[in-house]
Amino acid sequence: MVKKGILILTLLLMLTGCSAVRIDTKSIDNILNVILTKDNKLFNQIGSGYKYYLPSGVTYIENNDLNDILYSNGVYYYLYVDTINYYYKIKNNYTEKKDVYYSKVLSTEDGFKYQGYLEIDKQKELYYITFWYNYAKIEAIVTEKELNDTILNASYILSTIKYNYDVVDLMLKEDYFTKKTGKYNNYNSVNKSEKFKLENNQGKE
Repeated sequence: MVKKGILILTLLLMLTGCSAVRIDTKSIDNILNVILTKDNKLFNQIGSGYKYYLPSGVTYIENNDLNDILYSNGVYYYLYVDTINYYYKIKNNYTEKKDVYYSKVLSTEDGFKYQGYLEIDKQKELYYITFWYNYAKIEAIVTEKELNDTILNASYILSTIKYNYDVVDLMLKEDYFTKKTGKYNNYNSVNKSEKFKLENNQGKE
C-alpha cells in the first residue's frame, strides 16, 4: 500500500509539473514571454466571429458589436476585436517609442505567436495601456499597483482570441462592417487625455 501511494504521488507530481508555469508577475517582459508564447486553446466568451478566454477575476460587463467592456478589481478593460484586419491579414506597423514608460514590438520572429505591440504611457500617477495583439486591442488606465495584473489578464485575453473565418466572411459579404464604420471609428479615436481626466474624476468621488 505504501509503495502504491508513493507511485501515485510521483505520477501526480510528474503530471502537474509538466503543466505548471512559473510567472514572475513583477516583470512585464516575463509576463509577455510566458503567456504570449503559449498555445492556449481555452475560451469562455463568444462574440460575433470570435471567442476568447476570460481569466478568473475578470468580469464581462457588456458588448457593443466588436467592442467588449470588461472589469477586474476596479479596472475597466476596453477590448476591440478587429476582424477586418484579421480577415485581410493586415499587419500593424508599430515603432517602439523612447518617450513613454514602456514600448515593445511583439514580433513572431521573437517567439510570439502573433504580431503586435504593448505601449504604456505614464501621466502623473496613472498608466495608460494600449495593448495590440492577435488582431485585437485592449485599452485600460491603471495605477502602478494594478499595472502588472492588468497586463497579465490582457495577455491571456488577447492571446486566446480565436476567429471564425466563415462567420467573418459572411459578415463582410452582408456589409455588416460598413454599416457600423462610424461606431468603430468613434471607439478608436477616444482621446487619451480625456480618459485620464475621466479616471481622475472617478477617483475623487
